[in-house]
Amino acid sequence: MAERAISVLWKFGPMVYLPTLLFSLGEGAVVPLIPVIAASRGATLASAGLIASALVVGQLCGNIPAGWLVARLGERVTMVIAGAVSLLGVVATALAPGLALFSVAVFVVGMSAAAFGLARHAFMTTRVPLVFRARALSLLGGSFRAGMFVGPFVAAALLAVFHTENAALWFFSVCLVALIVLVLFGPDPEAQATAMDRDVHRDDVHSDDVHSDDGDREDSGEAVSGSIPVVERAGVFRTLWRYRGVLSRLGLSAASLSAVRSARQVVLPLWGVSIGLDASSIALVVGVSGAIDFALFYASGQVMDRFGRLWAALPAMVLMGAGFLVLSITHDVATNVLWFGMIAAVLGVGNGLSSGILLTLGADVAPQSEPAAFLGSWRTLTDAGGAVAPLIFSGVAALSSLAVGAAAMGAIGVLGAIGFIRYIPRFVPRRPAP
Repeated sequence: MAERAISVLWKFGPMVYLPTLLFSLGEGAVVPLIPVIAASRGATLASAGLIASALVVGQLCGNIPAGWLVARLGERVTMVIAGAVSLLGVVATALAPGLALFSVAVFVVGMSAAAFGLARHAFMTTRVPLVFRARALSLLGGSFRAGMFVGPFVAAALLAVFHTENAALWFFSVCLVALIVLVLFGPDPEAQATAMDRDVHRDDVHSDDVHSDDGDREDSGEAVSGSIPVVERAGVFRTLWRYRGVLSRLGLSAASLSAVRSARQVVLPLWGVSIGLDASSIALVVGVSGAIDFALFYASGQVMDRFGRLWAALPAMVLMGAGFLVLSITHDVATNVLWFGMIAAVLGVGNGLSSGILLTLGADVAPQSEPAAFLGSWRTLTDAGGAVAPLIFSGVAALSSLAVGAAAMGAIGVLGAIGFIRYIPRFVPRRPAP
């Protein structure tokens, strides 16, 4: 089983993981500079922040149309289209004479990122056997995290050499060109999937016969062969309505996980400032937390495949929820700096253990015959959780204090953990790897 999993994951490299790394590397180089570029072109600090948020808004708005696109054109064509449109958007950001066009271009890049991400997610949902699905999707999440982690360092190096923020935009353009070429002329995902499906089917026949009395044959974990089977297309909104039960229960729990993960990126820097740390100390603490997070991305997949989804989702939510709650009562203690460092590390562990969970749960509950429309709704929910969390924290902190804002994020984490306890066993197939 381990050899087969490694073989499949290795074959996915040129068509899924490497394009993901290229996209996230370019995006990671550009994202920190969007407010800086906007300010250099005449935006105020407030409007620069608003322009930067256009990327997240574009991603939110792009998920459901991306589901429609993937369902009709397929994953590979959608990835090429998303890469090409994103390339146009990045070039427009570099050449835009005014803030209006610059903002629209950033929004377009966000929409393209949604389409590219959903295409990869749908492809893995239908092609990866259930028994090592979590490892495959955790590696996908790790590829994205690696690019976003390294990207800012690439941007810093480019700024030191070229002394212009546009250098990062042109670097992103080069990454996108390489991505398009790789997807167009690399190994055909459909041909690779068809060959692997035959091997998986042959190897799993005996296993399925042994477990045929479980009454759960449709969750056998076999990959769907070749192209997605032709079925009557339900449409995006009909799919959303049909699966409203799982989306309103497990989907909202997943959105709460996305919320606490996103809140970490806002709470830690502001908390460091509030307790009197300088910028370099805050950057060091946040960097160590991010390194812990990145180091654990594959461990999450191993845990989910071997023991079940709840064994990764629940510890991640409990650690992050409890971390925020403890942080909220340490602001004025004498050892607040020590507590800040420890809680940052705890949040890094929790975030690392959650790597790939949202992708995996979405793949688990999506209709295997035609997952794209469902995944568009699923990703919209989870992205919305991540987008709303900083607004909730900022609003609560403005009305009361940072401590109360952190406690609110902890409460969201606790509620999400309760949701996972209730709904993961109800909706997710229980077929851990042997």
